[in-house]
Amino acid sequence: MAVVSDLRVLLRFRDFRRLLGVRLLSQGADGVYQVGLATYVVFSPEEQTSATAIASAMAVLLLPYSLVGPFAGALLDRWRRRQVFLYGNLLRAALASATAVLMISPVPDWLFYVSALCVTAVNRFVLAGLSASLPRVVDADRLVIANSLSPTAGTLAATAGGGLAFVVRLLIADSDAAVVLVGAALYLCSALASLRMARELLGPDRELVQPRLTAALRGTARDLVAGVRHLAAPARREAAWALASMTLMRFCYGALTVMLLMLCRYALSSDPEEGLALLGVAVGVSGAGFFTAAVLTPWAAGRLGPGRWIVVCAATAAVLEPALGLPFTTVPIMAAAFFLGLTTQGAKIATDTVVQSSVDDGYRGRIFSLYDVLFNIAFVGAAGIAALMLPPDGRSTALVLTVAALYGAVAVAMSRFERR
Repeated sequence: MAVVSDLRVLLRFRDFRRLLGVRLLSQGADGVYQVGLATYVVFSPEEQTSATAIASAMAVLLLPYSLVGPFAGALLDRWRRRQVFLYGNLLRAALASATAVLMISPVPDWLFYVSALCVTAVNRFVLAGLSASLPRVVDADRLVIANSLSPTAGTLAATAGGGLAFVVRLLIADSDAAVVLVGAALYLCSALASLRMARELLGPDRELVQPRLTAALRGTARDLVAGVRHLAAPARREAAWALASMTLMRFCYGALTVMLLMLCRYALSSDPEEGLALLGVAVGVSGAGFFTAAVLTPWAAGRLGPGRWIVVCAATAAVLEPALGLPFTTVPIMAAAFFLGLTTQGAKIATDTVVQSSVDDGYRGRIFSLYDVLFNIAFVGAAGIAALMLPPDGRSTALVLTVAALYGAVAVAMSRFERR
């Protein structure tokens, strides 16, 4: 397979291997931690979960970070990125352990959400740093392949982490707190793995590094304005369009995620444990779609160009999402999970490539952090819209058709831009 040979070539780069190891451990821990939270919030037998409750939880976890996310990008362009991975993962290990303690303690819900919010906020530093660091460990000729395989490998690691969480939850310890502690251990392993890389390896350049927090914060606002201007320049117009398209596709994915949670909880099964197992299958099937995207995207983006590949992904989703989603039965829903995983990840790989190849190294951290903020706002906004449209069992024809229309609009708009 071409993907195997491409991965073999990339693994010859020692620093790429080490950065990939940090990514796999970090995102594997994310998968474990997120499933632990989902089972605690959504699938607890004593809880009568609603779409509104799910949307509220997403807003609590993601929106506050969206207010400070741009500052994270500016700091990533001033701090040594390897140190961000080291201290960020150490902090997440401690915070995840605190979350586990709160799960088994009689404390107010808001305290649990604050702990989870802090883990999520640090996670955005780490993910943006991983994307910004990738051009420092591979050459320009292999950047598209690296963008295809590295983030997809991270997504597969998160999927595997989710699978590990299901195993721990269903077979070893019937405790969400135990699952979260496994995630904390993986965060610690990721922090230790980052020590295998030199402090200066991942950038930014020495003259951009500001070791003092106060010095970094003073220049943040000015740097953010410069980052937006950098992205708005004519030479980077394709990157701006790709980000806008990916944000809308993320909105669609967020709405469908809430619908899937409600369907697994109520419509596809009446038992919370069976619903949790169905969700695990859906996560695995979606992960297979992510892997398929990693195989197809280097070839497709090479033939069509990254922008046109985004068009193909959006158009495919526009057709298959209503065709498979409207029956609201298990087998078509699982097929939809696969194809949406494929199209969403394929578009993301293409977007990452366009942004990385267009944005100068000194701006990558803040641009990718803005990228994450757009993702968060789109996902939370989609959850809120879904909460208004979804009935108690999760079956909503109107939501499925609305999402299909949005996918179609992305395909048409991006296609017109590419023709120009």
